[in-house]
Amino acid sequence: MPLFQMTKPNTRQYGVAILVGIIGGLLSAFVKSGTEGILPPRAPGVTPPPVELLQELGLNIQHMVYTYSDQIINWGGNGIHIVFSIMFGIFYCVIAEVFPKVKLGQGLAFALLVAIAFHGICLPVLNLSPAVWNLSFDEIFSELIGTCLWMWTIEIVRRDLRNRITKKPDPEFQP
Repeated sequence: MPLFQMTKPNTRQYGVAILVGIIGGLLSAFVKSGTEGILPPRAPGVTPPPVELLQELGLNIQHMVYTYSDQIINWGGNGIHIVFSIMFGIFYCVIAEVFPKVKLGQGLAFALLVAIAFHGICLPVLNLSPAVWNLSFDEIFSELIGTCLWMWTIEIVRRDLRNRITKKPDPEFQP
C-alpha cells in the first residue's frame, strides 16, 4: 500500500473518529502523566514546558492549583497536557480514517514524528525547552517512551472503540 493511499470516502466515520479521539486523548494523557511519574522527563527544579507556556502567556500558575491528598497539584500545566492530548487524539483518529499508513506500527511511527516535531523542534524554537542536543539521555529517553506509550494508547482505544461502535473493520479493510 502506498504511503499516501487514501481510504474510500464512504467507509470513513468522522463523527466516531472525533468521539474516540476525545476518549483516547483523555485516557492517554493519564498514561503520559503516569509515565512521567516513573521516568521523570526533566531534572528537579526545571519548569515543565506547559507551565513555561502559561507563564509566557502572562498567566500566574501559582493560582492554578488544587490540593488533593495533602499535595498541591498544578491544574494549569496538567490542563495543557490534557488539552494537547485530546487535540492530537482527535487529529490522529480523523487522519487514520483517511490515511491508514498513519497507524504504522500501531501509531508508534506517528509518535516518533510527534516527539521529533515537538520536543526536537517546536519547544526549543518557542524557548520552552532546551535544544535536543542540550538534553540529557534521561530526558530524551523519557519523552520518547512516554510519547510512544501515549500514542499507542490512542491507537488501541481508536481501534477498539471504532470497531465496537461501527461494527465494521477500519476503512482500508472494507470493500
